[in-house]
Amino acid sequence: MTDTTIDPFDADGLGLDVQSLRLVKAVADEGSITGAAAVLGYSQPAISQHLKRLETRLGVPLVERVGRSVRLTEAGRVLARHAPAVTTALDAAAGELAQLRGGRTGRVRLVSFPSASPTVVPRLLRELAATNPGIQVTYVEAEPPEAVEAVREDRADLALTFSYPGDRDDPHGASARGLSVRTAGHDDMLAVLPLEHPAAQHDDFDVATLASENWIAGCPRCRGHLMELCGRAGFEPRITFETDNFVAVEGLVAQGIGVATLPRLAVEAFPKLGGVVTRPLPVGERRTLHLVTAHGAERVPSIRAALDTMLHVLPTVLTGRGADG
Repeated sequence: MTDTTIDPFDADGLGLDVQSLRLVKAVADEGSITGAAAVLGYSQPAISQHLKRLETRLGVPLVERVGRSVRLTEAGRVLARHAPAVTTALDAAAGELAQLRGGRTGRVRLVSFPSASPTVVPRLLRELAATNPGIQVTYVEAEPPEAVEAVREDRADLALTFSYPGDRDDPHGASARGLSVRTAGHDDMLAVLPLEHPAAQHDDFDVATLASENWIAGCPRCRGHLMELCGRAGFEPRITFETDNFVAVEGLVAQGIGVATLPRLAVEAFPKLGGVVTRPLPVGERRTLHLVTAHGAERVPSIRAALDTMLHVLPTVLTGRGADG
């Protein structure tokens, strides 16, 4: 006689479990069974056998061979797409239980933009280590679009990102739909000028006075704010040098090669080079900092602790004057 009893924890009898979802998601992220095995700490044969058993239970193939590699089928992609929501909810439940038991452990996968790496992140790690020594933090550097995507794909728990006023490609719009986005502060924007530049000699700085200058800008994707800023001042900047390295930007400005704009966090990330002076741009040009998580992630105690600590640390990092006196 066939046993038709259905496990109430088994997703409508489909044979799904958390470990299977994590496994399928790992295959999607790594692009191979070998990569998934390395990330999850299992052998390649164990991963392959688990997939075969799961396919048998579900009645549909989850992976298909393409040459010497594998990729997820449509059914596999469905599981991978739903895996982050399920695992986040379970991590939250486990975290709340740990909190009830008085536990102070956990893991937080943090991602943020380059100028936060030497300014915000070290202070966050120091404070977390002092207040929650059992929490392990890993960190990856990424620009906002990639950081938001990392949270969506469950490759990160917490992203510190930024957006500019009027940014038509703001990653916190449609691409962040379904995620939790919190405003966490504002980062002043500064004009970066050679020390002897005439515009640097006046406190009432006006970007329109730089209309005839050569400009140093970031990559085409990253220069949107500069284009908008200059457009509001009535001119299109003549961009003659392109770099996303803010140390290189100051070096070029110091040599009189051109002028630029930089966020205060970038200027504060290292000792300012000689021959460079900064002037504040209007308050309305500030970039906004955001904290991005999956919905409900703040119920995980380790993520809640990281969020609270970040909100405590950021104001202390952002209170500088932002320009030379």
